[in-house]
Order: sequence, then structure tokens, then C-alpha cells
Amino acid sequence: MVGPTATGKSALAVELALALDGEVVNADSMQLYAGMDIGTAKLTEDERRGVPHHLLDLWPVTHAASVAEYQQHARAAVADITARAKVAVVVGGSGLYVRALLDPIEFPGTDQQVRAALEAELDEVGPHALHHRLAVQDPAAAAAILPGNGRRIVRALEVIALTGRPFSAGLPAYESVYDAVQVGLDVEDETLDARVDARVDEMFVNGLVDEVRRLEAHGLRDGRTAARALGYQQVLAMLDGTCTEAEAREETKRATRRFVRRQRSWFRRDPRIHWVGRGASRTAAHI
Repeated sequence: MVGPTATGKSALAVELALALDGEVVNADSMQLYAGMDIGTAKLTEDERRGVPHHLLDLWPVTHAASVAEYQQHARAAVADITARAKVAVVVGGSGLYVRALLDPIEFPGTDQQVRAALEAELDEVGPHALHHRLAVQDPAAAAAILPGNGRRIVRALEVIALTGRPFSAGLPAYESVYDAVQVGLDVEDETLDARVDARVDEMFVNGLVDEVRRLEAHGLRDGRTAARALGYQQVLAMLDGTCTEAEAREETKRATRRFVRRQRSWFRRDPRIHWVGRGASRTAAHI
């Protein structure tokens, strides 16, 4: 179950799991972090309706996310679920994480010297400058990575430096290692933008600022991945005094709407996905 943020994937995944005697496997990169609940729209225990959910709250906020590490955990979860004759319902909007689970992707190793040099440059010039370089070297990778996601940008540039090939060239053809059906949810731009704005407003009303303060005490600022999450990055800037809460809220809305477009672009390239909603050529009745 894939698609842009705020299309209702999580709730529908619960419905599917209940109907299919299944269990849910998370494929949202930020819901992997313990304590990041409000800002990631993580379902509450009541909203999960008794359906087991795997790979939520896996890492502390200080942990640097790794797609390769996620791949190992996710495939182990799927193997456990299917071994018990249950259906694995994978849900999330992190495109590379979904492909890492489903497709035969092998991740190149790392080189500490190359990584350290790129991270030093990231600290010096910022992610947008490195994103511009990535756009020159690998336009497809740059289109799939947010300009503010320094960790992902550094990793892409590291792979290019190590392999001499575009980072995106490491992605295989759209061929799953599982017998899987992919369903994509989407809605029209105007409706989705309104949903995003309402979701962000609700997050701030429900205590996102207090959640960020709590996580800050547990090392959120030291987390190269978690500290850059949508909403969390903006609230940290507010706590630094560089913007007001109203400005942090509005910037979270703008950044999320941009992210939605990138998610849509990523998933629309996968010909295996059966779309429901915006631009769908098939309906749920056909799936």
C-alpha cells in the first residue's frame, strides 16, 4: 500500500489486514523511530484495532537510518508473518524503502574517508549545494531525494564516487522477489493539499512542539536522519528562535506539499502499482 502522504494508507492497511487475516509491516522511514508519533501520523494502539504492526519504534532518534538495515528487518518480518500463514500488508510512503523490501536490490558498501569528506562538506555548505551537484551527476536520484535530506544526498554521492555509476543505476528493473500486489492511493492536488494542511494543523494542536522538546532531551538534534524529518526540523528551528510557531507550521505545510509531489513522481514510475483515486485506470474492484 503506497502513495503520497495523507491519502489514507495507514487506515486502509488496517482494513486490509482485518479482511485478509494479515499483519502490517511499516515502510515509512520516520515511523521507524521511537517517540516520533504525532509528527509522523503514527496510528495509535486503538487505531490499529488489534492488528499487529511490525517495524514501528525500531530505532532511537539518534540512530542514522539505513535502507540496507531496513531491508534486513523488513524481509525478516515478512518471513515471520508468512511462516504463520498470515498475509503481510506493507504500507508506507518511503519509496526506496518499499523497493528495498520488494525488489532484488543490493546496496554498495561504504568508504569512511569518502563519507567523512562528504559529511564535512555537508556541514560547511549545506544540503542544497550538494543536492545541486547530485542533480548534475544523477538527475534521477536528485528528483527522488529532497534537497534538505543531507544524509540521503551524501549517500548518493558516496555511491557515485565508489562505483563510478549513477546512484539510480543501482536500482533493478521493477521485478519483485515476492508474489506481491501493489496498490497506490492518490487524490487530486487540491484535495490532498487541504488534507496536508489539516494534518499539520492537527499535529501542532495535538502537541508536536512538546513531542519535539521531549525527543530533544533524548538526542534528537544528534540524529542525522530524525532531526531532518518534516515537522521536526521546522519545530527545532522554532526552538532555536529562528522562526515563530506559526512560521514553523506554515513551512511544514509547504515542505510536506513539495514532498507529496516527489512521492507521487517516484511511485508513478512503477508500472506494477494499481492506482486508486487520482488518475487511476483501475478501481479497487479490479484488484
